Parts: sequence; C-alpha cells; structure tokens
Amino acid sequence: MGNFCSVSLSIDNLIPRCFDCTAAQVNSFRRLDDWLANLRTALEELKQLRNDVKTEVDVAERQPMMKRLEQVQGWLLQVESMETEVNKLIANGSQEIDKNCYNRYKLGKKVAKKIKDVAALKSKGDFEVVAKRLPSDIVDIRPSEPTVGTESNFSKIWGHLQEEHVGIIGIYGLGGVGKTTLMTQINNKFASPTNDFDVVIWVTVSSTVDMDKVQDDIGKTIGLHNETWNNKSLDEKAIQIYGVLSKKKFVLLLDDIWESLNLSQVGIPIPNEQNKCKVAFTTRSEEVCGKMDAQKKVKVECLPWEKAWDLFQKKIGDETLKSDPAIPGLAELVAKECGGLPLALITVGRAMAYKQTPQAWKHAIKVLKNYAVRFPGMETKVFCPLHLSYDSLPSDTVKSCFVYCSLYPEDSLILIEDLINKWIGEGFLNEWNDNEDGAENQGYDNIDTLLQACLLEKISSDKVKMHDVIREMALWIGREYEKQTDKFLVRAGGRETKAPEVSKWKEVKRMSLMVNKIERLIGTPICPQLTTLLLNENSLKMISSGFFQYMHALKVLDLSMNRSLVDLPLEIGELTSLEYLNISCTKISRLPVQLQNLVNLKILDMDYTKCDQTSIQVISGLSSLQVLKMIDSVFINNEALVEKLDALKFLYYLSMTMGNAFVFQGLKKCHKLQSCIRYLRLQFFSRCITFNISSLQFLKCLNYLNVSNWDDCEDWVIDWTVEGKEIETSNNPLDSHIKNPPSFHSLRTVIIMGCRRLKNVKWLLYAPNLVYLEIMDCSKMEEVISRDEWMEVAKKGKISNPFAKLESLYIQYLPQLTSIYHSPLPFHCLKYLNVRECPGLKKLPLNSDSAREHRTVIAGSKDWFDKLEWHDEATQNAFLPGSQILQGGLSVQIA
Repeated sequence: MGNFCSVSLSIDNLIPRCFDCTAAQVNSFRRLDDWLANLRTALEELKQLRNDVKTEVDVAERQPMMKRLEQVQGWLLQVESMETEVNKLIANGSQEIDKNCYNRYKLGKKVAKKIKDVAALKSKGDFEVVAKRLPSDIVDIRPSEPTVGTESNFSKIWGHLQEEHVGIIGIYGLGGVGKTTLMTQINNKFASPTNDFDVVIWVTVSSTVDMDKVQDDIGKTIGLHNETWNNKSLDEKAIQIYGVLSKKKFVLLLDDIWESLNLSQVGIPIPNEQNKCKVAFTTRSEEVCGKMDAQKKVKVECLPWEKAWDLFQKKIGDETLKSDPAIPGLAELVAKECGGLPLALITVGRAMAYKQTPQAWKHAIKVLKNYAVRFPGMETKVFCPLHLSYDSLPSDTVKSCFVYCSLYPEDSLILIEDLINKWIGEGFLNEWNDNEDGAENQGYDNIDTLLQACLLEKISSDKVKMHDVIREMALWIGREYEKQTDKFLVRAGGRETKAPEVSKWKEVKRMSLMVNKIERLIGTPICPQLTTLLLNENSLKMISSGFFQYMHALKVLDLSMNRSLVDLPLEIGELTSLEYLNISCTKISRLPVQLQNLVNLKILDMDYTKCDQTSIQVISGLSSLQVLKMIDSVFINNEALVEKLDALKFLYYLSMTMGNAFVFQGLKKCHKLQSCIRYLRLQFFSRCITFNISSLQFLKCLNYLNVSNWDDCEDWVIDWTVEGKEIETSNNPLDSHIKNPPSFHSLRTVIIMGCRRLKNVKWLLYAPNLVYLEIMDCSKMEEVISRDEWMEVAKKGKISNPFAKLESLYIQYLPQLTSIYHSPLPFHCLKYLNVRECPGLKKLPLNSDSAREHRTVIAGSKDWFDKLEWHDEATQNAFLPGSQILQGGLSVQIA
C-alpha cells in the first residue's frame, strides 16, 4: 500500500508537465494577451454604465422624499467589488506573463471566466427606475445651533417622555431662556434608530392661537393636507386628524403656547398609558401648564454664571478675548449684565464680537447699566420679544403692578407684603368695598400672575425678585414704550449722593432714589404729578422745610432704613393724598401731630422706630388707617393703648410688640384686634412659669410669632378638655383652659429667642403651615419635639405631618439639644437647615427621601458636621453634596 501511494503521488506531479507539451495549451498561451486586453475593455464599459446609473440616482435623490432602490444600491456595490477583483487579476497577469506554461494556463482560465462575469454584471445594470418616493419621515430634523447648559433640562424632559404614566409635559420659563432650543433637541432626538413612535409632529402655536394653522401643520405632517383640505371646517379636519392619529403612536410637540389649547377640538387623541402617545409644549406661563393638564412641569431657568460665561465667550470669540489683556475682565462685567438669559447673552455677545478696545467694552457696560435699550439689538431682539409677555398680562392693573417693580434696584429681593402695600397706596388695587382685606388678596393674586408669567421669580415664601433683563424691559416700558420718559425717573441702587435738581422733578410721576447715599433733601420741588417717591435705604439726616409743600398728588412715600433721620418735617401733614408712609428703621422718636391731617393714609409702617407712647394718640386719629406696623416701635404695656388701637375702624393688619402678660390677656376683649394681628412679638414676660400656648389660637390671622427673653418660663402647655365639660380656670391669666385641640393654621414664622428654661416646643405639631422656624439661645432645651410628646399629642387628636411646609430651620446656641424629631421626616419644602453651637445634636431627622427633588443646604461647623450620625449611607450620600461648612465665620460649599 505504501509503495502504491508513493507512485501515485509521483504521477500526479508529472501531469502539469505533460500539459506543457500539448498543442492546445500552446495556443492558449498565445491568446492570454488578447484576453487580458478584452477584460480591460469589458471593465471600462461596466464602469461607464456604473457612472451613468450613479448620475441617474444622484439626480433622483436631489428630489424631496426620493431614495435609490435597494437593487440599484446592491448592483453599484457589486460593480465596486468587481472593479477591485479585475484590477487585481490584471495586475497579477502582468507578473505571470513570462512564467511557465502551467501558471499561464491557470491565469488564462481565470481571465476568461472574469470576462463572462463582467458581461453578466453589465447586463443586470439596465434599470428602468433607479429610485422611489418614500413615505413621510417619522420626524423632520430641525436646524439647531450648539447649546450650552441645556443638558440637565434635556435629560429631565427626555426622562419624563419615557415614563409610561406621563402623557403631557409642560416646559415653561422666561422668554429667551431657551425653551424652543430644548424642544428642538427633543424633536431631533426622536430621529434616533431606537425611536418606536410612528410620527413626531411639530407645531409652532405663537401668541394668538390660529386653529386653522395648527390643524394645517398637523395635516401636512400626517399626509392629510390635499386639494380638498382647505375647504373643510375645523370640525371636519379634527375628525380626520383623529382618525389617523388614533391608529398611531405619536408625539406632538407644541412650541410657544400662550393660552390653553383644547387638544380634542384640534383632533388630538388624549395621551394615556394605553395609547402611549405624548404631548410636550413650551410656554412662558406656568398657569398654562395647569390648564393643559400637564402631568409633569419643567421650569427652564436662566444659566448659572459658569455656563453663561461659557456661552458669552463662544459668541464673542477667542480673537476678541485675546486682543487686549483688559478685555476678559470687562467682558465678564458685560456678561453679568445679561443675568444668565441666553437670548441676551447671544445678542450682546454677537454685538461685541469685534469690539477689540477696552474703551468700547467700558462704554458697553455703561450703556447696559444705565439705559440698556440703547445697546445695539437689545430693543428689537430682546425687549420686543419679551414685551409679548407683558402684552399677555390679563389686565392693565397687573401691567401697572409689573412696571412698578422696576422701581426697585437691580438684583434686589422684594418683600411681597411691602410691594402689595405700595400697590394699594398707588391705587392699583381697589377692592376695599368687597371686604377689608380684598385689596391685599388681589395683590397676592397679581403676584401669582406675574410669577406664573415668569416676569417675577419667587425667592422664598415672602420674597420675589425681578430678573435684570426683565427689569430693564419694564423700565423701557415705563420710560419710552408708554411715552412716559420724563414721568418715570429711576436712580435706584447707585451711588447718588444728591437728589436730582429741583428743576427735573416737574413732570415726574414716579421717582425711585432708593439704595443710594443721599444725606439731605433741600429745596422745594414743584411736582404736581408725583405719586410715588422712594427714598428708602439712603443716609438721610435732614429734610428741609418746604420740601413736601408742592407734592399734593403724592400717594406713596418711603423713608425707611434712613438710620440717621430723627424728625419728620411738620408740613408732611400737607400730603393729604398720601396713602402709604414708611418710616421703619429710622430714629424718628415721635410722630408730629400734623400727621393726623393725612385723612387718606391707609398704610403706616413704623417698625423699629422706637417712638414714644404719645404717638399712639396721633395714630388713633388716622381715620382711614388699615395697615399698621409697629414692631419694636411703640411698646404696648398698658390696656389704654390697646383700646385706642381697637378703635381704628378700618384696621385689618396690625404688627405689634407686647411686654406685659396681663395686657396680652386683655386682647381677648378686643375682638377687632384679634382678627387684625398678623405679627406679634411677646418679650420680657416676667414671673411667667408656664404659658398656655393654646391661648394664642384666638388670634386667627397670626402669621408671625416672635417670643424673646422669657427667663422664667419653663413650659408652654397645651390644655386638653372634653367638649361641654366645665373646667376650672387657673388664677394665672395665661393658663386658661380650652375645650378643643388648638389650631395654629395661620402661623408661617416662629422665632423663639432667649427662653432659657424652655424645654420643648411640642405645640408646633399644631402649626402645619409653618415655613420658617428659628430657635435660639434656649439653654435648657433638650428636644424640639420628643417621641413621648408626639405620642401624647397624637392620642388627643389628629395631627398632620409636622414641618410639612417648612423651608428654613435655624437651630442655634442650644447646648443641651440632642434631638429635633425622633424619626426622619419628608421635609418636602426644606431648603435651608442651619445648626450652630449645638454640640449634643448628633443626628438629624433626615433620610434619603427627605427633601427629595430639590437642593437642601445644611450649614454648620465642620467639626459638628464630621461627627453627624446619618440614618444610613444613602442619606449621607444624598445630603453630602448640598451641605456646607463654616470656615472663618463664612458659609462655604463642600465640594
């Protein structure tokens, strides 16, 4: 067997040599050159046909919605592959042409076969049609520019779109803040291959809803817009739209909604968990989100400084930034004037892109600070679009209230209560005839309207702020747009040391000189139209005689925070139109009797003025007074003073300080004052061992309670009695019993200071609407609310979740304190927790669910913070990024 195999192999090796000697093979050798030439020719013809087909394909695909056929694309790829193979074969042929007969023979066979393959491929390239029209794309990609700082909001919105139970999403925020940019990103994201929706529809709605246009845009996207479409009624179009969309999984993106849009009337099936459809819309109004039944709302805020500066640098460019060493610093000042508003940053950035001298940048800063409307592009590209938000306000009253906010300095925090009182004084709010606090309620409603329109920003429960660019727009409206250039004089928050010259007051209607350094008001300005004069937070020492002589129309006068002002000029009594007067935080110690001539005065704020008790006699003569604020002003320590205040017929708001337990008890006889007291400070109550906190509940409107310096008080008790059972009353006037559990629903702020024997404040369980709590310098307090106290109170009656609305909690100088609350609390609203000098407080009532979905800042010393015992690791991880430590007396962010 082995020998046979060996012989066979030898014979096989001899066969090619035998082929070398045949006449047929000799002939094929001679033809190899011709075959290679023929192959080159065949390939060239195939390439020419390929080029003709590609030209037809390119022409077809230039037309909308046309795409090459798959068989055409496949043939083109085959030609490309064939070209590669043929070129390689030809190259090999050139190398093998002079080798032995057998190699030439094998090459000839390959060339002959490849000629046939090329011919066959060429025959398949005869296409009658090379492209076909496609159905509408699922989504039309919209043009967009690179963005800065949108990542967080984009992730939030996209996340909501993935939630099955969320069908409608509202995206709201200030005009120019980037809502449409975000919506464009969302639209384009749906073009990804992972998208499982049938169609994505984009509709720009704009300020005036055109139902025809809305339906037309939808109809075009879903293929309904034909020759007969325009002849159909709105109802007929709605039926057709509904007929198509009810069979599809769709996304509807509505951009720039100003009022609620009835989806059913348009023909849109309402999104739900069954159809899995989505509707997302952008609006400037939070109110629209509610009216559109948005299940999720996302507010788009202005950019933080780092992102704003990044965007601004991109717009001005490196060349300009590097053109002069001074420009980067000046550019930062310019960027800060834009307040993080993308529209303003882009507009100003583009205008400054080629300004390469420091002088040009300094000029820009001056213009933006003093009269921004004159900056290139600001009026047309920023103020005019923002003005639409002003136009959409529901009434002239709200518009006037909005413009009035621009009287406050840039970046100032505006006390809502004080702002509303000024509106009342100006006469914007006029519902006094309905009920005594009707104007106040209307004011809060106007605040809500401006907040929902994103024309004001809410800072806390009692403060708002106006964005710098919005303020400039409001000033523009007040000065120019409403043709009141000479009637609206605002020099607030500057460095003015003198009031404007008397000659400039003549045509002014509203003047704001607040937050300056003016020391003297001299002369006798003649200003018959002046209704508001704001001089608060200056350095006033003297107001000359005759200064107010010709201000007969003046309604609002604010002199507060002038800590060197000791007297009011006697002719203030000639301001008979005056309705609002604020002299708080001054050194005025006595009200002149001439003040009684102010028969229209509705609001008098004299908090922290330290006036003597004779001022009560002057106040009692103010027959129209409705709001009286006198915290730490006139010290109420006898019943006669209380009776004079109780006699004020129209009074509905009173803040006061009491220093006598029996005078406080006497309030029970003053039914008028019981319903008026909003802010009460009780201090220096001596020889009071226990205090029945339940006795406060007869003050139904009490919002603010300040208790300070009760050195003797050990306990604030709550009395529990059975309904209808006769109870003996204690000899202590502050220890009277009640029949029902107490209720402190109106309380928003509680401050407890210097009650050194007080051990707990368990009564706060009955203050469910508490927003601000401060406990300070109570050296015996061990627990704010203990578990035993909670269980005792819980047995007596139903209590709500404590601190459910608390935003700020200050715990300071409580050396014995070991606990705030016995278990973790949700703290849905908590923004700030400040702990100082409480070494025994080792654990906070927090877990990983506390303060979910918003940032809570914990402030305290580093030594205290490092020793905290957390509920679990998840809690520590949740709060560590938002905590703060105190270093050198300053609160700094922990990285």
